[in-house]
Amino acid sequence: MKPEALAKTIKLIILDVDGVLTDGSLYFDNSGSEYKAFNSKDGHGIRLLLENDIEVALITGRTSELLKHRAENLKINPDLIYQGYRDKLPAYADLLKKTGYTKEQIAYVGDDVIDLPIMSQVGFSIAVNDANWFVKDNCDWVTDLAGGKGAVREVCEFLLSSQGKLDQLYQDYIVK
Repeated sequence: MKPEALAKTIKLIILDVDGVLTDGSLYFDNSGSEYKAFNSKDGHGIRLLLENDIEVALITGRTSELLKHRAENLKINPDLIYQGYRDKLPAYADLLKKTGYTKEQIAYVGDDVIDLPIMSQVGFSIAVNDANWFVKDNCDWVTDLAGGKGAVREVCEFLLSSQGKLDQLYQDYIVK
């Protein structure tokens, strides 16, 4: 099935964090404090999804207060954020129970082999452009942009466009 057809039914998108919402780099200062860079364009794409009835969930193998703050800033439902899940399948199972969505209504964006167990079970699996080669070979669609460099925004726009919502959304930004 073509990616556009798969995207039409999506009601929930699950995002990996490191390598998808960030470029995968981890920064630490001398005291051990961690820093990450998030792309503001990705953030606006997430807001567009949330404002247009597409929920956003996060599943990550790491645990970070930075992610909690970023998710709060974007108004992502805290009940849909799963941190510290190296094995991501239990988080996915909980999401299915919590939301009631079918796999055909769920998309997942990943970048590494740890994401494949979920990617193989959702209706629309997406790899960022700089993902591991095996992940790119085993997904429905690959973004043109890299993780942390606008790939999430690209996915958001693709979903909204496939559902016939993007053109009007962008027209609303033009002051007449």
